[in-house]
Amino acid sequence: MAATKQPSHTSESDVARPSNPLQSDFEDPGDDDSMDADERYLKSLGYKQSLHRQWKLFESFSASFAALYFVGGIRTTFSIGVGAGGPAAYWSSYVVTCIFVFITAAVLAEICSALPAAGSIYFWAAESGGRRYGRLFGFIVAWWSTTAWTTFVASNCQAAANFLLSEITVFNLSFPTDTTNVKFRAVQWIVSEAILFISLSMNYLDPKVYKTIFRLATGIIMLDFFLNIIWLPIAVSKSYGFQSAEFVFTQTYNETGAPPVWNWMLSYFVTAGVLVGFEASGHVSEETKNASLTAARGIFSSAFASGILGFPIVILFLFCTPDLDTLYGLDAPQPFVGLYAMTLGRGGHVFMNIVCIFGLIFNTTVAGVASSRLIWAVARDGVLPFSGWISAVSEKKEPRNAIIIMHAVAALLLCTILPSPVAFTSLVSAAGVPTITAYALICFGRTFITPNEFKHARWSLGRFSRPLTFIALIWNLYLAGVLFSPIEFPVTADTFNYSPVIFGAITIFGIVSWWITPDEKWLPSARLGKVHGIVEE
Repeated sequence: MAATKQPSHTSESDVARPSNPLQSDFEDPGDDDSMDADERYLKSLGYKQSLHRQWKLFESFSASFAALYFVGGIRTTFSIGVGAGGPAAYWSSYVVTCIFVFITAAVLAEICSALPAAGSIYFWAAESGGRRYGRLFGFIVAWWSTTAWTTFVASNCQAAANFLLSEITVFNLSFPTDTTNVKFRAVQWIVSEAILFISLSMNYLDPKVYKTIFRLATGIIMLDFFLNIIWLPIAVSKSYGFQSAEFVFTQTYNETGAPPVWNWMLSYFVTAGVLVGFEASGHVSEETKNASLTAARGIFSSAFASGILGFPIVILFLFCTPDLDTLYGLDAPQPFVGLYAMTLGRGGHVFMNIVCIFGLIFNTTVAGVASSRLIWAVARDGVLPFSGWISAVSEKKEPRNAIIIMHAVAALLLCTILPSPVAFTSLVSAAGVPTITAYALICFGRTFITPNEFKHARWSLGRFSRPLTFIALIWNLYLAGVLFSPIEFPVTADTFNYSPVIFGAITIFGIVSWWITPDEKWLPSARLGKVHGIVEE
């Protein structure tokens, strides 16, 4: 392949040497006696310890658990999920999704245990592709994952803005809430940008403060969970009453207009989007103590906890929803604000809405931590323009410039709210696709290209590794197909799902970048595969 050819005057040994001061020289033993186990392990992966390393299992767990924010994800997509197949499809698809998400999380946790480096997912993809395809896989997933996480940060801010602006409808204020109205979109954009600033401003704090932020984020999620589990059913019983068990477990609907079978399959459009992003623990692994074990546990435990705790929320919301005509008639950017107002009253729903908004703010803050570390790691290997500046580390050992880039790009993405409601919605719909396809590509490489590697992982699946990896491959390919589908039929310019177009453009950009970037400039093939020789002390 053209990208793996070495210049005639450059030996493999030269190419294996670092091209960035944050990388380590495989052949230079250095002062290994002064390094702790984490630093030696990172050096064997080809990198120097540049970020602070003081987080433990709880912080690793919280990085993924807060980034997932299962309650917020279920609530934000609930009306779409109920319309695609109905309640019967929603809860059953959620159960199926949990099973396969747990398998995928276990597979990625094993890889993370072998390769606990910041940026995780793109580095795992590069190693899963082996010496021949590793650089290509790495380039593509680098662009997929950075796009996905930055878009996720921006979409979170718009979601929080929708919760706040839905109070316009509840309090009958004389201001439009229709997204086709440019006046509303202008206010929505301003509020979203303000929330982005508040959320990401916490990313500039001293890394030591983040232990508190992780705890606050997890605490708000659990408060949100228990308020819904305890308070909402009491309020519903005193207002319009519960739906029947027959409605919850057997009722079907087709609000999408798709053929019956595909309408049911579209319920996975929602359930898959709720449980994606659990690899965040890997993004912060270079700041985690005992990372080869702790980060892997963080990935699996956060996915498992989010899935298990999310199931009662799904069932609860199905029992507590009004009839669909009422649900879809709630004229607000976020229907759940109207639902809370109907059940909890004005004072109660305001408190609940504040919890929802703060949950999304901290969700964005923690997602910003993971996203910035991903961008920093990709820049450390030279794939981004101005990589030297982006990968610079502050005196407090934090990737300050990567945070600035993430903040700036997310702010620009939010500007797409202004021209039309379709523009930003299309970007949001593309947020989950690159991550799901990255999972699939990693599993493809692990199944067919490097099936016998990563045997030194401390968190290991043993003999179940290969079959589970193949299962995860099939599952994530299926999810990608669902996420590429329109969710409203017949398909028009307004209902077309533009995520395949955006995804294709990102993929082409990644391939072109791989083609024109010299081997010695980014993840040289001589460096790829070196980590497979690591022997745990």
